Amino acid sequence: MKKILIIRFSSIGDIVLTTPVLRCLKQQINSVEIHFLTKKQFVPLLQSNPNIDKIHFIKKRLREVIPQLKSENFDYIIDLHKNIRSISVILRLKSHFSTFKKLNFKKWLLTNFKINLLPKIHIVDRYMKAIEHFNIKNDYKGLDYFISKDEEINIDCLPQYYQKGYVGFVIGAKHITKQLPKNKIISVCKKINKPIVLLGDEKDRENGEVIKKMVGDKIFNACGLYNINQSASLIKQAEKIITTDTGLMHISAALKKDMLSIWGNTVPEFGMYPYFSKDAQNKSKIVENKNLSCRPCSKLGFKKCPKKHFKCMNMIDEQEILNWVNN
Repeated sequence: MKKILIIRFSSIGDIVLTTPVLRCLKQQINSVEIHFLTKKQFVPLLQSNPNIDKIHFIKKRLREVIPQLKSENFDYIIDLHKNIRSISVILRLKSHFSTFKKLNFKKWLLTNFKINLLPKIHIVDRYMKAIEHFNIKNDYKGLDYFISKDEEINIDCLPQYYQKGYVGFVIGAKHITKQLPKNKIISVCKKINKPIVLLGDEKDRENGEVIKKMVGDKIFNACGLYNINQSASLIKQAEKIITTDTGLMHISAALKKDMLSIWGNTVPEFGMYPYFSKDAQNKSKIVENKNLSCRPCSKLGFKKCPKKHFKCMNMIDEQEILNWVNN
């Protein structure tokens, strides 16, 4: 194999979870050229990764990039998205390919009937099965995330109070039912005995300002101030990270941070929990409410709780979070 195309269109966490595949291919196949196909907005996640030789991206429509992909004459395609779009790429390029098991039916059984037939295997290990016929072995070194020097945030740029150490608190997520409610965040932050940097994008900026106003000067609201790699730099320099099931959770794992993840409508059993190297398993703590018959209600998330009580997050044990972060 001289030239391999990896396909994963989205999103942040899912793309970061492909990095062990990239690393193992690059390190275990001599002189291989690794290309990656994704959406334009996710290119920054990959552009500093030394295991990728070339990134191809979709701006609006898949057909825009097909001529470019055809000109590369790939020896092999590894489909780590497995949807109609990725299959369309494979058919048009007429290359040999492999993919992975998505387990969508078993996830449907768990969300709709609470029947758990899911294998106890992380999605990274399912991704690895797509390349095992190359005799590629998982090196169990965890995820990768690379930040260019020009996107590293100098901690001296933060207010002086935060320069001696802080806790990073990820307050945003794509779906509301994955987010810790604002009142819970405020309550927890008031009891944390360290400076706190709130992390999220521009959509989380307003909530961050409310939290800052209610908690006080130990809050620095970084939501919306930095791009994804700059936010990753803030994560890298934090003492600890508190997060929900979102893309920054996987970036935190890739950066080998001590992390507490809070789970709402989704569950770790889906195989998307923080993935660490074998020697760093103790860096991750999971907090969830396991005493609800309605959970999980979705493999992704909703704009609001289908049951209207949102107990999966409203009943999260705050003391469990505080014991971990203040210890």
